[in-house]
Amino acid sequence: MKTVSRYIVLAIVFVSFSNLFAQQGKIQSVKNDYRDFAYVKTSEVLLEVANKGYKSADLFQKLANSFYFNNDMKNAAKWYGELMAMKEVIDAEYYFRYALALKGIGNYEESDKWMKKFNELKPDDLRGKAFLSKVDYRSDIEELSRDDIELENLEINTEFSDFGTTEYENGIVFASARGGGRKYRWNEEPYLDLYSAEKTENGFGEVKEIDGKVNTKFHESSAVFSPNGKYMFFTRNNFFRLKYKEDDTGINRLQLYRATLSEDGTWDEIHKIHFNSEEYSVAHPALNLTGSRLYFASDMPGTFGQSDIFVVDVNDDGTLGEPENLGPSINTEGQESFPFMDTSGNLFFSSTGFPGLGGFDVFKSEGLDQKVAVGSNRNFPIENVGKPVNSNADDFGYYENLVTKRVYFSSNRDGGKGSDDIYTFEIPECEQLVFGTVQDKNTDELIPNATVILFDGEGNLIERKTADAKAAFSFELDCEKEYLIRGEMEAYVSDEKRFTTPNKKQELQLQLLLEKDVQEINPCDDLAKVLDIPIIYFDFDKSNIRYDAEIELQKVLAVLNKYPTMAIDIRSHTDCRGPADYNERLSDRRAQATRQYLIDNGIAAERLTAKGYGESQLVNDCGCEPTNDSSCSDEEHQLNRRSEFIITSINGQSCDDKE
Repeated sequence: MKTVSRYIVLAIVFVSFSNLFAQQGKIQSVKNDYRDFAYVKTSEVLLEVANKGYKSADLFQKLANSFYFNNDMKNAAKWYGELMAMKEVIDAEYYFRYALALKGIGNYEESDKWMKKFNELKPDDLRGKAFLSKVDYRSDIEELSRDDIELENLEINTEFSDFGTTEYENGIVFASARGGGRKYRWNEEPYLDLYSAEKTENGFGEVKEIDGKVNTKFHESSAVFSPNGKYMFFTRNNFFRLKYKEDDTGINRLQLYRATLSEDGTWDEIHKIHFNSEEYSVAHPALNLTGSRLYFASDMPGTFGQSDIFVVDVNDDGTLGEPENLGPSINTEGQESFPFMDTSGNLFFSSTGFPGLGGFDVFKSEGLDQKVAVGSNRNFPIENVGKPVNSNADDFGYYENLVTKRVYFSSNRDGGKGSDDIYTFEIPECEQLVFGTVQDKNTDELIPNATVILFDGEGNLIERKTADAKAAFSFELDCEKEYLIRGEMEAYVSDEKRFTTPNKKQELQLQLLLEKDVQEINPCDDLAKVLDIPIIYFDFDKSNIRYDAEIELQKVLAVLNKYPTMAIDIRSHTDCRGPADYNERLSDRRAQATRQYLIDNGIAAERLTAKGYGESQLVNDCGCEPTNDSSCSDEEHQLNRRSEFIITSINGQSCDDKE
C-alpha cells in the first residue's frame, strides 16, 4: 500500500543514513529527497547507479528499501537478494523485509528460509516466534480460505488510491486521492480526503466529499461513526487550526480527530484527541458495538514494533480515556494497523508481523472486545482470514456488516484500477450438510432403522432421527459450531463422532460404526476374535503374567463364569528369536501360567487345557531361519508372543462335534 498505511512505519525506519562513497555523487545528490520519502525519484537514481555495476551494502539497502516501501516487491526482492549475496553484517530487519518481499512475488519456500535466518538472528522477536509456531502456516491459510466468494472491484474506484471503507446511513464513507490539487511526494498522488457515496439498486451513486470542516489540504482517512451518529473519529496529518506541525526530525505525524454532527448535517467542531503528539502517530480508529471502546493504531511509546493496536475507553461526551496496548498476542515488531470491530466483538486488523501471504494480511481475533471488557490476561488467539481477502499484496481496511453479510476491504493487488482499490463481496449463505450411514464395525453391513441423535457441543439434544432402509441419515447444521452425532441400535455398542463446522459451505460424510454387544458363541470359536479380546502378550523371554495381560484375562474369566459349561484350550506362542526347542518350552510355560491364573481365580482345572506351540505358528513373516536373525522390529516380533483361547465345548456341544 502506498498511502496512509505506510506513514506510521516511515516515521521510524529511516532515522539516519551513513555518508555515501564520494565517487557516487548521484546518490549523495538525492540524500535529502530520500530522507523526505520522495522514493519514486530516489529509486530511479539509485537504480541507475546500481545498473552501472556499483556495489555496496548501503546502496543495495537504500535501493531495495525504495522499492519495498513503494510496494514494488519484485524489484525489492531482487535488490535485497543482491544485498544478501554480499554476505556483510547487516541489521536482521533486512532478513525480515527480504522474506516479506519474496512472499510478495509468491516465492514462499525461499521466504520461509529467510524467516528462519531472521529468527536465528533475533530469537526473541515476536514475528520470528509466530513464524516458528506455525511453519506450515500456508496449509492453515488454505483451510481458512474460501472458494465460494466472488470479489467485486467497486465501480467508484479510480486510478488513484481509494481505501478504508465504513458504512454510514445509506452509503459508505472512504478515503480517496481523487480530489486533484497538489501532489504528495511519496506517491505522486493528490492528498487524501474523505468521501461518501449512497447505495443504489445498481451499486453506488455520485461520490461526494464529506460535508463540513473535516477535509483539508493534507491527508484525511479512516472515519468511524459513533452508534448515536453524533460523533465521527477520523485520521488526519498533524494540521489543526491552519497550523502544520512536525516532530524534531521534520516528520509530520498522523493524529486522531473528533468531529461533531451539526444540525445542518455537516461535520464541524473538530477536536484533537488529547493523547495526540508531534512525536508519534495515532491513526485508523474503530469503535465497538456500543461505542464504549475505541481501537486504533499508533507507534506511541510502549509499542512492540513499527505500529501497534491500542484500545481506549470512550466517555459519554465523546472524550477518550487513557490508551492501553493490546499486548503481544496482537502486536509484533512489525506493523499492526487498520483495526475493525464487528458487532459481535471480533477484532479484525492487518499485520505484517504474523505469517501470511505477503504484505499486509487481515487477521481475526474472536471475541476480543468481550475479553477486554472483563480485563482478561491479554491472551488473544488470532487467525488469518485466508483468501480471497488476503493475497500476496497489501490487504487492509476490513469492514463487515453481520446483518447484511456485506464485506468491504482494500487492497493494492494486481488487476485493480488504482494504487489501492476497495473490494466488496457478500458472504455466501453458509450451508452445512452432514450425512452418512450406520454400519456394523466388523462386517461393514448396513444397519437400517438405527437411531441417530444430533447434539450440540455441550451435549444438548438437538434432533433425533431414524436411519432409513439403506441405513442413511442427514442433518442440516449451522456454521462454526461444534456438534456430536451418535448412532444407537439394540444389541450394539453406540458410536459417535464429534466435529466443528467451518465458516464455509461444506458437505461432511460420516460413518457411524456400531459394534455388536451380543455375540453368538459356538465351539471352535476363538474368544479373542468373538469378543474382541486383545492377544495376551508376554515380555521377551518371560512367562509371567503382565499387568496389561491380567486385564485381558479378567475378560476371559468373566466369560467362563457366565458360561459354566464352557471349556477352552489355551494356546501360547513365541517369536522366532532363540532356539526352537527353547521357544517351545517357553511357550508351554506361558500357556501353563495362563491356565494357572484362571484356576487361581476359581475356574475348575478340568475346563482348561493348555499347550505351547513355540515358534511353529507365526502370524507374520518374522522368521529367523537360517541365520537365526531377523530384520523385524520388536513390535513385529511381539505379535508372535501371544496366547489364544479356543472354545473346545459349550452346552454339551464340542468342537469335535462341529467338525
